[in-house]
Amino acid sequence: METKNNFLNQLEKIIGIEFRNKNLLKTALIHRSWLNEHKNQQIESNERLEFLGDAVIELWATEHLFSKYPQLSEGSLTNIRAAVVRTETLAKKAQQLKLGQFMLLSRGEEKSGGRKNLSLLADLFEALVGAIYYDQGITKTKAFLDNLLLFDIKHWGEKGNVKDSKTLLQEIVQAKYKITPYYKVLKQKGPDHNKSFLVAVFFGKKQICFGEGRSKQEAEENTARKALTILEKTSKIGLDLTKEKSK
Repeated sequence: METKNNFLNQLEKIIGIEFRNKNLLKTALIHRSWLNEHKNQQIESNERLEFLGDAVIELWATEHLFSKYPQLSEGSLTNIRAAVVRTETLAKKAQQLKLGQFMLLSRGEEKSGGRKNLSLLADLFEALVGAIYYDQGITKTKAFLDNLLLFDIKHWGEKGNVKDSKTLLQEIVQAKYKITPYYKVLKQKGPDHNKSFLVAVFFGKKQICFGEGRSKQEAEENTARKALTILEKTSKIGLDLTKEKSK
């Protein structure tokens, strides 16, 4: 128990928040892979807290942008918010707080570089925000986010806009591979008033990833955002495309 408390106390000092419920903080650190090696313990992963934190961060960003930048259009506000809450931005904040060293992972996930995985770090940051909100309330949560993300909001807000993911992806792929990415609807389901679209993005003949949305436009934007993450994390796509071109 003392070791556990020391571990959590160290994190509390870094984030500047003392939790009322220490178990809530610990839950925020638990990746689902860790559960496979601790099946005898009655614990849950951080996925529910991640769900909560994602909503809290988006609301914080929305409120701040709406109140501080009345001159910006809905489209500009949406693009700026997307840049603030995207995986890369949140992962950088997790790295800033050194959250990776506190993540509870399986041995296999750790060996594969899980502590440096941008997606896992972003998820961890969202789970931490969810835990702070649930334990401390909205005022302290807003102060925590102000401290970490307000610079990013001001940077993009004063700039007036950021490029949407589809535009940015197209520019990068055209410059790097001399081709234009294209999107294909893989599946659509649901009634007309509540449709869901599954869309994939292709570089040449290679399918890079897919994403979902309530419209084709939203699905394409979500897919482009995932593709940008892949481009930042690996160079394998470039190698694969080169091989396909030579066929």
